[in-house]
Amino acid sequence: MDTVKQNQLTAQSPEHLYLRIARGIEQQIRDEVLRVGDKLPSIRTICREQGVSMSTATQAYFELESRSLIESRPQSGYYVSRSPRKQLAVPQTSQPSGEANPDNQDGIIQRVYSNINNKHVIRLSLGVPADELLPIAKLNKGLVQAMRELPASGTAYEEIQGNEKLRRQIAHWSFTWDGRLSDKDIVTTAGCMSALSFCLLALTQRGDTIAVESPVYFAVLQLAKSLGLHILELPTHPQTGVEMEAFQKALPNIKLAILVSNFNNPMGSCMPDEHKRQIVRWLQHYNIPLIEDDLYGDVYFSESRPKSCKTYDESGLVLWCGSVSKTLAPGYRVGWVAPGRFTEQITRMKLMHSVSSTTLTQEVIANFLENGRYENHLRKLRRTLHTNSLQYSRAIADYFPEGTRISQPQGGFFLWVELDRRMNTVELYNRALKHGISIAPGRMFTVQNQFDNCMRLSYGLPWNEKLDQALKTLGTLAKSI
Repeated sequence: MDTVKQNQLTAQSPEHLYLRIARGIEQQIRDEVLRVGDKLPSIRTICREQGVSMSTATQAYFELESRSLIESRPQSGYYVSRSPRKQLAVPQTSQPSGEANPDNQDGIIQRVYSNINNKHVIRLSLGVPADELLPIAKLNKGLVQAMRELPASGTAYEEIQGNEKLRRQIAHWSFTWDGRLSDKDIVTTAGCMSALSFCLLALTQRGDTIAVESPVYFAVLQLAKSLGLHILELPTHPQTGVEMEAFQKALPNIKLAILVSNFNNPMGSCMPDEHKRQIVRWLQHYNIPLIEDDLYGDVYFSESRPKSCKTYDESGLVLWCGSVSKTLAPGYRVGWVAPGRFTEQITRMKLMHSVSSTTLTQEVIANFLENGRYENHLRKLRRTLHTNSLQYSRAIADYFPEGTRISQPQGGFFLWVELDRRMNTVELYNRALKHGISIAPGRMFTVQNQFDNCMRLSYGLPWNEKLDQALKTLGTLAKSI
């Protein structure tokens, strides 16, 4: 056999075929024919188009996965996960100094959220899914059904602890993170912020110190300040959450802690399970409560839901808070708390401040959870948000100034973007708003002198060319400042 024929046969052998296919796809990614977030052809399509076996096509995708160029998503397929040319560094671990900033944080927040319902503004600042991503028609049918089935068509007061069916469904849903809850462990509230409010009202007094991540959701800061509490902001890593050494050191000096354990707002960090377990151990040792805001735990991009701190709670010190405001129906204001040993105090606070929760919306959400529609909706929402996060990251890498850093969330709704230290994102917000673009400046998420060069962007809007152009404009404005 001559050399040419032998080389031809060798080139067609399976071990070379899968590499050839992988190299072809990699080249398309490099040339941006396939861009970050794009869905790849199915394994069967590759087999048909390339004339190869299933094992060869699968091996080609495995090769690309091993180099982190693509990723597999359960029941969805393969997607481009990053560009081999552009990979931005993640933001640095925060280092709060303890020095308060006299700037008017409330003023910034009010300006940003004054456009919350302005349809003419691209609201990259708003941390909820767009209407197009919600099952509004099904919820509307649920409202009609609830009015037909409830006594007095849902106009009567609900029992103080909350709709029993809803509490039962929330307890059932907790099996996804090994929660081991029953309906008696749950108190329903008007959204997650209401749950956090009841917890702080029940467990703190004016002058107490509470520990939070830094940066932290601005509404937590506003609530704590309104109650006369001292806020201890702790160093936080953009991927693993609150720094463990700093947390342990703070424990003797605090009344309680508030943590967003899964896909923190605004950084997107997710605490490793071992960190959650250790934090609960420390809390038990010092007998300190933890208010766990687990609002984003169901919006994960991996194969399974991350655990919660409540998973490891054996002493009832973890008050686990949640809601459907970020996943299903923001305006329904349906939330809850599993208060552990503090159930009586939380129920009393709810009675004093709201009497009961909204009857109709609780019933609608309970029915939605009961028949499996929620999980089907979540699967679609997770796929969309994951793709959006990759598209945003690609656009930021393409359009923003050199040295930009960006978080790499594995769930939730937010990207945390860190620009050059000389940048002021409040100024960037003012300029961007003139172009119909709203962002959330980093200064909103702290009471200290930090994060002036940072911003939070929500990827809860459907990805399209208009959004890509908005990020390009934002990047151009950042370069001009």
